[in-house]
Amino acid sequence: MRIEVVRYEDSMKRMWDDAVRTSRNATFLFERDFMDYHQDRFTDASLLFVNEKGKIRGLFPANILADKHRIDSHGGLTYGGLLLSERTESAEVAEMFKALVFYYRSLNCHSLKYKPVPHIYHCCPAEEECYFLFRAGATLLARALSSAINLRYPLPFNNLHLRKYKNARKRNLQIKETHSLLPEFWSILQEVLIQRHSVAPVHSLSEIRKLIMNFPDHIKLYTILGNTGEVIAGSLLFLTQTTVHVQYIAANDMGREYGALDWLFHCLIETYGNNGKHTFFDFGISTENEGKKLNQGLVFQKEGLGGRAVCYDTYMLNLDNNPLL
Repeated sequence: MRIEVVRYEDSMKRMWDDAVRTSRNATFLFERDFMDYHQDRFTDASLLFVNEKGKIRGLFPANILADKHRIDSHGGLTYGGLLLSERTESAEVAEMFKALVFYYRSLNCHSLKYKPVPHIYHCCPAEEECYFLFRAGATLLARALSSAINLRYPLPFNNLHLRKYKNARKRNLQIKETHSLLPEFWSILQEVLIQRHSVAPVHSLSEIRKLIMNFPDHIKLYTILGNTGEVIAGSLLFLTQTTVHVQYIAANDMGREYGALDWLFHCLIETYGNNGKHTFFDFGISTENEGKKLNQGLVFQKEGLGGRAVCYDTYMLNLDNNPLL
């Protein structure tokens, strides 16, 4: 068995995207129109793995930090790691690990920061990489805690969120799914993040507009309108093949008073649970400082809506004198 490693070039965009769409553990975040929206901030070092018949068996989205002699997979994304084709088997994954270690060492890199795609985003099992990370002597660097709902077996809201949901249902509110209200939602989001956390959204408004333009079927904005038609709350969702991911949530004072988000999430969980296309509803992480700090208030809110723990892990792999070689 021979696996050839090929460094990604822009001319391979179509080939790369086709492999992402047929991978068993990739999401649209790995398509180049998503990965490259912030390419000015990262030096790409992605790889393709090709077998002796010329078939792509895996991809490795990555960027290089030459000054640190390190590879990240991927510094601009929530997760990374090996993206495997449906037919890729364990022996081939072992060869991929050997090939990537050897290749990145040739670039004078000594370490690899590796973030596997969480299992709730897999179309079918794809945790071979976890086994070979263990074999390669990787150490767990960080573990973030997310909260997700299995849409086949959703847990009920707790009493607090149930009361808020019932309160909102009595109001003359309206849910709208449209990208046209993005500026109004973004204004609320920015204000909330600055006031409560002293941070800005990960994406700028222009960046999220570009991503929506490239992926209109994968990025959805749901807003709640108040009695006079103004936006009082909303949520921006990323839709993958298996999972509805909550990327952003925000509500103004009126939205919080009315319990608008509780009503919205009740409706979204019901809607996506009934459509049969998705298995999980992921609220995202509630940890800081590489998982060493748990935001108790944040995780309380998500668990009150029925979310339960899913880990987003980060490993560090030493590329020097690696036991796989």
